[in-house]
Amino acid sequence: MRESGEPVGNRPSGFIRWLTEGVTQVAMFPLGSVLFPHAPLALRIFEPRYLTMLGRLLDEEDPQFGVVLIERGPEAGGGDQRSSLGTMARLAQVQVGKDDIFVLAVGDQRVRVDTWLDDDPHPVAEVTAVDALSWDDALTPLRTEAESIVRRVLGKADSAGLASYDPNIELSEDPIESAWQLAAIAPLGELDRFTLLQSTTMGGLLRQIIDMTLDIEPVLGGGDAASDPFSGM
Repeated sequence: MRESGEPVGNRPSGFIRWLTEGVTQVAMFPLGSVLFPHAPLALRIFEPRYLTMLGRLLDEEDPQFGVVLIERGPEAGGGDQRSSLGTMARLAQVQVGKDDIFVLAVGDQRVRVDTWLDDDPHPVAEVTAVDALSWDDALTPLRTEAESIVRRVLGKADSAGLASYDPNIELSEDPIESAWQLAAIAPLGELDRFTLLQSTTMGGLLRQIIDMTLDIEPVLGGGDAASDPFSGM
């Protein structure tokens, strides 16, 4: 899950403003899907308010915006109900079309929304960074088990035409990055994905990835736990 392309934005500005220690005011992009740290995000931007947001971001030295899950309501037009936990997205690529703009971004740190501010004209919020999960080499067997299960079940989803990712997709060699990427590629619903985003420990994240993926496997055509070399660990 490696992305290529020249980074955008080399001009200093100040749309991401440090208000007080640990609290940042950022542009927000509520979506109907969860963005995980270290996972790619492709967007087609056509609403005028988000085109304005993108224009401002391109004046940033390190253009980023926050992504939160829409719990209720439409993606376009506003009037949505938004979750309070999200992920910062770092712009990586921008391609201008005739009537819209295509954007590629990559998930960065998790953030918690403290206050939603008035739209300007796009959503804006004050957010606080959420502590990053830490890695312990003792978790390596669990991460290996999670990858084995996710790839197996993703293969079944792919055979059923339900997969968003190739079962053989390349993951990062960094264990923390690859753990979040496993959460991103697992064939789960958005509520389950949001539960994963709320993980407070790396072990908890990996265990939930395993449990949730195994829960969905029968729906995709069944699974033989006995054939899994990591079953029962």
